[in-house]
Amino acid sequence: MFVGSGTLTNVATVLVGSGLGLLVGHRLPERVRTTVTSALGLVTLLIAADAALAVRSDALVDATPRGAPTLIVLGSLLVGGVAGSLLRLEDRLESFGGVLQRALARGDGGDRDRFVQGFVVASLVFCVGPLTILGSINEGLGRGAEQLLLKSALDGFASLAFAAALGVGVMASALAVLVVQGSLTLVGLALGEALPAAHLDALGATGGLVLVGVALRLLDLKALPVADLLPALLVAPLLTQLAVSLA
Repeated sequence: MFVGSGTLTNVATVLVGSGLGLLVGHRLPERVRTTVTSALGLVTLLIAADAALAVRSDALVDATPRGAPTLIVLGSLLVGGVAGSLLRLEDRLESFGGVLQRALARGDGGDRDRFVQGFVVASLVFCVGPLTILGSINEGLGRGAEQLLLKSALDGFASLAFAAALGVGVMASALAVLVVQGSLTLVGLALGEALPAAHLDALGATGGLVLVGVALRLLDLKALPVADLLPALLVAPLLTQLAVSLA
């Protein structure tokens, strides 16, 4: 398989899954759609917790001073959150979703809000997580697309449920998948074997906590500005390198 095939497969499964979800979505009562969204929130929370456990990985613990892994994740979220808030990433992502809604759909303000919610939530779920990051980078490193193919299958089922609950905005998230995973694959091509396992684990653990924010939104517990935390994924490897140098 060629480099990038994993991402293209993922885009296809999101489009197909969300298309099927739109076909059956209008036949489902509101209570069923709400239950589906809550179920996805619980599963997202499980995936997030599993990813966050990378903070205790042997590679990260052995490469940094005692207690540093937790501080790396904390520092990444704080620094990344401040940067994302100043850049207003959440607002920009929602605005981008509104632009896509005007281009692809028609309707009143309620339809726009539903489109934006579907686009933002699905984009974050599909683009933030260990499989997104590690799978894309590993494909770029020439290690194969197996992780992204697994993610494609998961996203296909998730997009069906999301689209049934949140509408056509979920289908537009395929564009975010293409851009984010394609960019990370290019990063993998550029990095070669330069990024150590400890740095990847710190990045994955930080991404896991960002996913907790997504789960809280899906469960309708708190509408955290999750997109504002995305720069933390860039900060985590930098802080890990700083900690390694102090070890």
